[in-house]
Order: sequence, then C-alpha cells, then structure tokens
Amino acid sequence: MVPLAALLAALVALGRATPAWLPGMAVAGVAALAAFLIHLAVPAVPLLTAAVALGMIVAQIPALRSLLDGPLKPGLSLSARRLLRIGIVLLGLKLSLVDIAGLGVVTIVAIVLVVVLTFGVTLLLGRMVGLPGRQPLLIAAGFSICGASAVGAMSAVTRAKDSESATPIALVTLCGTLAIVLLPLARIPLGFDASEFGTWVGLSVHDVGQVVATAQIAGPVALSAAVVVKLTRVLTLAPMVAIVGAVERRRAVHAADERPTKRPPIVPLFVLGFLAAVLMRTLVPLPEGLLEMADVLQTALLATALFALGTGIRFAELARTGWKALIVGLGSWVFIAALSVVAVWVTTGL
Repeated sequence: MVPLAALLAALVALGRATPAWLPGMAVAGVAALAAFLIHLAVPAVPLLTAAVALGMIVAQIPALRSLLDGPLKPGLSLSARRLLRIGIVLLGLKLSLVDIAGLGVVTIVAIVLVVVLTFGVTLLLGRMVGLPGRQPLLIAAGFSICGASAVGAMSAVTRAKDSESATPIALVTLCGTLAIVLLPLARIPLGFDASEFGTWVGLSVHDVGQVVATAQIAGPVALSAAVVVKLTRVLTLAPMVAIVGAVERRRAVHAADERPTKRPPIVPLFVLGFLAAVLMRTLVPLPEGLLEMADVLQTALLATALFALGTGIRFAELARTGWKALIVGLGSWVFIAALSVVAVWVTTGL
C-alpha cells in the first residue's frame, strides 16, 4: 500500500495549485482504470463491482482515511454525484424502445410488477426494522432497479447524505456478487433453459455488469435475454426517480420550517437526459462507432463514480449499525429472486 499512499500524497501536493476537486477525481479515475485491469484479468468480476470493491477496500486503510475525508473529499464527492448522473444519461443510449417492445406485453408487465413489488416490499421491510433516514428508500431502489447506479440516482433526488448511501451500495455489491456464483447453480434444479435463465437473471440481478457476468455462463442466448430484460428494468429508473422527486418537492413545499428552502426539481435534469438518450437511440440511426464510444465513456464515468461512493463505506461502522440493513438487503434479494422465478414461469406459460 506504500506506492498507493505515495501516489495519493503526490496528488494532494499537486492539488494545492489546482482546483480542489481535481486530486480526488484523479484518484477515482486511476482506480477506475485499475478496476478495468482487474476485469480484464478476471472477466467474471464485473468492472463496476470491482470499482466499488476497490473503493471499499481503500476506505478501510486507516493511513488513507485522513486523505479520503480531507483533501480528496471534494473530488470524490463531485465524482460520486456529477459523474454518476452523466453516466446514467449515457446509459440511456443502451436502450431501444424497439427491443423492449419485442419482449411482448406480458413480459414487460411482469418486469414492471417485479420492480414495483420489490421496491414496495423492501421499503416496507426497511421501515419495519427501523432503518434510519433515507436508507429504506435507497436499498429499495438498489435492489429493485439497477444496483449502485439506482442508489446514486435516488440519493441525488432525495439529497441523501453520503453516509446514508454507503450501506445500500455495500449491500447491492455483496448480493450482486453472490448472485454471480449462486444463480447458475440454481438453474438446473429450476429446470430453466438458456432463454429462461437469462430472463431470470435480468429480472433479479442488480447492476448491468453483474447481469452480464451471471448470464454469460449459460451462453449467448441467455446473455441476450438477460441484457434486454435488465435494460428494461433500468428504464423504470426514470419514472421511479421522478415519482420520488415529486414527493420530495411536495414535502419541501409543505415544510413547517419558516426558513426558505430550495425545492427539489419535479423531474431531475439527469432523468430527462436519460429519457432523451433512450428516444435518440430509438428514433435516430446512430453510428455503431458512436455507440461504442458512448458505452466506453459511460462505463468509465460509472466506474469512477462508484469507486468514489465506495470510499464512503466504513466496515467498522457497518458492523455496529448495519445488521438491520443486512437483514433488509438479504430479504429483498431473496424476495426478488423468488418473485422473478414466478415471473419466468408465468411468462413462459408454465
């Protein structure tokens, strides 16, 4: 860890003559590159999962915490919020409404029901066990929609503290990683063919990278089905965030505090950008090269942002206060996996 500490110290020294956000963002960018190299060496490890994991590991090193919570903090915070939103906008270029329509009405309805039911059950469970602040909402978003990206998006619209985002991100990373190992083992007992397995994975696994890593084990047919279903789940991020944003705005309007407060937007700008990107992909014949470049940029931005989010996770704090959240996360994971099995059976006519 000495070379890493030296690198961080050098970047901090450089930062004295540069904008306050630059050292932290540079560290996050280097970490995203390291996550990419890990993914190249071990393809079964999704790049975004590796990025979050690196952030979590770095955050546990006592010698580095003063840097993470001090000079590097502005850049890490900017990366975790601004770069995440830009990455989510670019994620919309992966989605074509034509591909989604090809799933059929029954499958689309099943996807929406899985998302809504998982969100509602997880939110209810989080409140029942007494999770603090925005944690129930953030865990519900992460497990029902698209993992750490959804946690970040929902954090932005609710103005949640970084500390409130840490536990949900750790949980979706943990459960999504476990899914890569456990779901392929459950395929044969469930009797799923490749297409059915891909649909199950797309319905129940969290981050897109984790979906790819899990489904590719069963071959290209499973991978294709999983990606289309998963990206359809991602599309639900826009209305879910918009609904939560509207609720937050209403709360701000009716707040009893007499001091003037800035009202949250009815629909966050990055959500509108995400929807615009989806429409562009659907209606405009974009060059394949441009889409590939956008995909690389989107992945790089999300990896950088998720590393930054990971640096806010402290295992010692989770050990003291996170057991309730662990129960909620594992409960939500089991629920969405079981509900998705039922959805696959229904959509295939069983």
